[in-house]
Amino acid sequence: MKCQSCAKAATVHLTDFVNGHKKELHLCEDCAEKQQLLKQQEVNLSSILQTVIGQHIGQLTDELGRLTCPACGVKYMEFKAEGRLGCPHDYQVFQTALEPLLQRIHRAVRHVGKKPRHGRIHAAHLKEIVELRRQLRTAVETEAYEEAARIRDLLRIKEATDEPG
Repeated sequence: MKCQSCAKAATVHLTDFVNGHKKELHLCEDCAEKQQLLKQQEVNLSSILQTVIGQHIGQLTDELGRLTCPACGVKYMEFKAEGRLGCPHDYQVFQTALEPLLQRIHRAVRHVGKKPRHGRIHAAHLKEIVELRRQLRTAVETEAYEEAARIRDLLRIKEATDEPG
């Protein structure tokens, strides 16, 4: 789309409703600045998160500052600074800090929506597959190839079914 003031490509798109009628304006950045339509405000997600997080866990900051996820190595202070968790285990490790935050943002601390298809594998089934992979690796390392072949075949069956049992 081209700028409505010049021939450059439009990068600023404004929509306004005046007396019930929709009015659109498409401008390049230079024309938008000339018309003083751009406000130079930088959104700092990190500072917003720190403010929201700090309101709910101020008294626990020292204790939480020492927490680190054993699975992915993310420290609580990294989460607080960047606003990103490293793995699903972080929800349990940082539970004390996350629950008030989730309650405020989502008005709940438990997920009640749809689950991804790959999330349907039961935890016990997944644990069994992980154990079979460990056994397979051990069998190969000890050169027990017949046992490794048996475990490999069982592992293929378990991975194909996606069901415990």
